[in-house]
Amino acid sequence: MTQKIALVDDDRNIVTSVKILLESEGYDVVSFHDGEVGLKGILDEHPDLCILDVKMPRMDGMELLTKLRDVSSVPVIFLTSKDDEVDQVLGLRLGADDYITKPFSQRLLIERVRSVLRRYAPLDKPQQVGKTSEHVIVRGDLELDDDRHLTRWKGQSINLTVTEYLLIKTLAISPGHVRTRDQLISAAYGESIYVDDRTIDTHVKRIRRKFRDVDRAFDNIETLYGIGYRYKES
Repeated sequence: MTQKIALVDDDRNIVTSVKILLESEGYDVVSFHDGEVGLKGILDEHPDLCILDVKMPRMDGMELLTKLRDVSSVPVIFLTSKDDEVDQVLGLRLGADDYITKPFSQRLLIERVRSVLRRYAPLDKPQQVGKTSEHVIVRGDLELDDDRHLTRWKGQSINLTVTEYLLIKTLAISPGHVRTRDQLISAAYGESIYVDDRTIDTHVKRIRRKFRDVDRAFDNIETLYGIGYRYKES
């Protein structure tokens, strides 16, 4: 099945060139020219990936992502002319999966798109000990389904982003084992982009909040100050 990509950028020349590039690689592309229209379009079109500019009229990329994350875990790449590390880090903390700074090479863009889509695709069959069916990891009340990229806690669905899913999976695979922030960064992002420790902390806080929205007593992600995190099986 052809994967769909939503492109939101107010620069029509960039939209045209990136759309042609992505379509030449076999992707179905829908495009929008401001954040407000883009948000509605994304929710209507249900793309597999979104590529968002940061500086746009009516609603910028950061606000668009914030509103999008309230209702969707679709992967997001920021495509921006802003070469400010603060903006890049903020975007990742808000739930973006990657960023590319303009000007960019077409080859780089395609590789980043493929990388993020691979992270979202069904992951390899787990080999860990525990109650695990072919592509489902079960740790106590936690269920992670790689085929459908779904998370459940006590039978209730938890809407996680790709990055959040990979983080909790990395922790839950080996309950009781400490994972350093560097290990979690590698598991969630690979080596393609720079991510600082505080970004991981922000993701973990967001994960905890989502689980506590369905179970106030959730405390299965333990912080080991100065070291990292550990999953405590219930």
